[in-house]
Amino acid sequence: MPIIKSAKKRVKVTRKATVRNAKTKRSLKTALKAFVSKPTAAAHSAAQSTLDKAAKKNVVHKNKVARKKRQLAKAAKAAGVKPTASTKAKAAPAKKAPAKKPAAKATKPAAKKPAAKKTTKK
Repeated sequence: MPIIKSAKKRVKVTRKATVRNAKTKRSLKTALKAFVSKPTAAAHSAAQSTLDKAAKKNVVHKNKVARKKRQLAKAAKAAGVKPTASTKAKAAPAKKAPAKKPAAKATKPAAKKPAAKKTTKK
């Protein structure tokens, strides 16, 4: 058991992270098994969602997630699962329209400053 205060804190933090990561991995395995046992559009969507969450939390490497998603899509196509609208939206997110600038207020134009006087040397 650590003696230093910061080391004690690291033990607590690591323990919490381990539990959190195990929970994420378990839900990922469950979702993947659910899709493999019965490939449906809903199961496919749920599996992709849990894969994305695992990648976002850095529990699984992003390249592994990409590979798994590709394998899921291939299996879904072979099983004849039609992608739903939500699955298509996740595959290719729509681009946002550029934000419009607010309309300029119709006010009086600012008065111009008088021109500076020219001085000549004598």
